[in-house]
Amino acid sequence: MKKRIHQIDLFRKYPSEVQEELFHRMIEAGRATRFGKEMGFEQIENYKEFNARVPLMDYESLKHWVDFAMKGEEDVLWPGETKWFAKSSGTTSDKSKFIPVTKESLEACHYKGGKDLLGLYYDQHPGTKLWNGKHLIISGSSECNEQHLSSSSYIGDLSAIIVNNLPWWAELKRRPSKEIALMSEWEEKIECIAQSTLKEDIHIIAGVPSWTLVILNRILEITGKKTIQEVWPNIELFMHGGVSFEPYRKEFERVIGNPYMNYVESYNASEGFFGIQDTKDGDLLLMLDYGIFYEFIPMNKYKGVNSEEVIPLDEVELGVNYAMVITTNGGLWRYIIGDTIMFTEQKPKRFKVTGRTKSFINVFGEELIVENAEQAMSVACERAGAQVHEYTAGPIFMENQKSGGHEWLIEFTEEPEDFNYFVEVLDNTLKSLNSDYEAKRYKDMALAFPKVHKLKKGSFNIWLKQKGKLGGQHKVPRLMNDRRVLEEVMDAIQLNVLP
Repeated sequence: MKKRIHQIDLFRKYPSEVQEELFHRMIEAGRATRFGKEMGFEQIENYKEFNARVPLMDYESLKHWVDFAMKGEEDVLWPGETKWFAKSSGTTSDKSKFIPVTKESLEACHYKGGKDLLGLYYDQHPGTKLWNGKHLIISGSSECNEQHLSSSSYIGDLSAIIVNNLPWWAELKRRPSKEIALMSEWEEKIECIAQSTLKEDIHIIAGVPSWTLVILNRILEITGKKTIQEVWPNIELFMHGGVSFEPYRKEFERVIGNPYMNYVESYNASEGFFGIQDTKDGDLLLMLDYGIFYEFIPMNKYKGVNSEEVIPLDEVELGVNYAMVITTNGGLWRYIIGDTIMFTEQKPKRFKVTGRTKSFINVFGEELIVENAEQAMSVACERAGAQVHEYTAGPIFMENQKSGGHEWLIEFTEEPEDFNYFVEVLDNTLKSLNSDYEAKRYKDMALAFPKVHKLKKGSFNIWLKQKGKLGGQHKVPRLMNDRRVLEEVMDAIQLNVLP
């Protein structure tokens, strides 16, 4: 671990040089592929030529290449045969994506990220004894299968692929058992996880905050204990990702009951492992030696695959919202992942996730992004004495000479003492965070006061279950630029409140 920390220090100090070296290795590997031959990789010697020759890609433009690899063809997007494909439906689409996962990306990216997360934690807490106990990993709920593939290829959630390929040293400490971890029925799986880990000595928990809370609360119900520390006295670390942790922090502190509990954020997805919180209270460190070459599109000039301004890492500026573009050792070339980030430090390259390229509301020029919503929700919860479990929001379109607006569906873990005050704080905080939102709210001319609905507990689960997305890594979309998700949720729970 000490040796690895030295390597991390190198890309902290020399981010551009590390990415430049990685770029040339990626191009050399790509020359042996069908994709590289069609794109003329033999003529690419530098980033400028790469930018000119290789188009930006989304899943639709990549799909036919993935199809070749899924049928067992070798050397399509990455040298050799690609045997694993991570099934991802995203947060807004029913259509499945199949992200290629190569041996290189599994070992040099996903597993390396997990080891680095623990290594960085040990570096900050040298006296820790995490390895003395067990590690509760709350993974996805899809088994790997051979549907629609060649005989040697497999589909599954990324977490299922990782569990199926874990090295022995990680498998020794991981809980629950592989049989439970890969269960497809999520409600049964929650019960099995709770029952099977009650008497274990759990030191680490890792998972998406919302589903982790469901399991922890079930454990408290079974045991009759008030806090998780009473069940697992040596609990020390929660490794989380997928969504902002701030709306969940107070509830975790209450449920776990350990004032010395540590919370560490990571940023990983089916496409790769991108960032780790490497200081106690800091933002995420961009991990630069995982076989991922980074590019960025300023969101104020974003036009999807038709975007004209794309910049490498050494040209990014602080405080600018960027769409992230990745080239990976999994065979993704100039792939727009759909996430947006903002850099907060230059050396080292630290950043925060600000949302999705499609997760925003900008019907009236208000340019409301997920980061604004998360911060405003956190402030409203703190001031109104509330705890939010899940929420989503979308536009109310102008009609009959009435102002437009935003409609919010919120499910609380702990309801506010004064609901109207909660909504007022939410609105005012959004004004303070976003000048465009504030301008559109002026005298209710473009945007009326937000319409907010308080949902019963379990409402979003009903919707997720109907869509076959209950559990694991599936997330509720926070902001949508149309009313599709709003109306789907309201239909699922028979809430007839359309404007």
